[in-house]
Amino acid sequence: MNIAVIPARGGSKRIPRKNILPFGGKPMIAYAIAAARESGLFEHVVVSTDDDEIADVAVKHGATVPFHRPKELADDQTVTVPVIGHAAQWFVDQGQAPAAVCCIYPCVPLLRAQDLRGAYELFQQRQAQYVYPVVAFHSSPWRAMTKPEGGPMTFVYPEHELTRTQDLPKCYYDAGQFYWGRTEAWTSGLRMHSNGHGYEIEGHRVVDIDTPEDWKRAELIARAL
Repeated sequence: MNIAVIPARGGSKRIPRKNILPFGGKPMIAYAIAAARESGLFEHVVVSTDDDEIADVAVKHGATVPFHRPKELADDQTVTVPVIGHAAQWFVDQGQAPAAVCCIYPCVPLLRAQDLRGAYELFQQRQAQYVYPVVAFHSSPWRAMTKPEGGPMTFVYPEHELTRTQDLPKCYYDAGQFYWGRTEAWTSGLRMHSNGHGYEIEGHRVVDIDTPEDWKRAELIARAL
């Protein structure tokens, strides 16, 4: 059995209530729920929340909310692994231990079910602890520079000032959409980034929505797609 867990707390600060604000005519969280359901990979699509309104919206759009997330796992400092670990442990305690748990973030309107399926195939092939989507940097970070106050531009890696970009290793960043993980990895608190395999996706389908500007950019991309 696989389960999807969408962590959606009620106290977002930079975009208040962003998990359920309208995006393209639907509450934002509805896209994550729809992608999970469309993938056909999950016996349960669960929303982990501390907020009654978010819970109501989630249920209306096809998710379940079988438990209330504890207050200590719903503040600004809480990271992802213990939240998903709590959800996974809840199912274990019910005698329904899942083989794999996929964390899907709530603000992913560009997420595709086919990426969930592709990453799951990699997860199985590699027998990995975690698998998550990654995007290649458009410009090599090995040639990154800082802009000191009043001084000249400074290379972070001076040894690569004259190195051609095509001769540098390709680098990636976390797409911030979803994370496949083994139940034991989540419940033991194993770090997902340093213990995960990357599933490459197209950069134009990735927007980390943290600010109003990010939201506008996501809307523009969604319309274009």
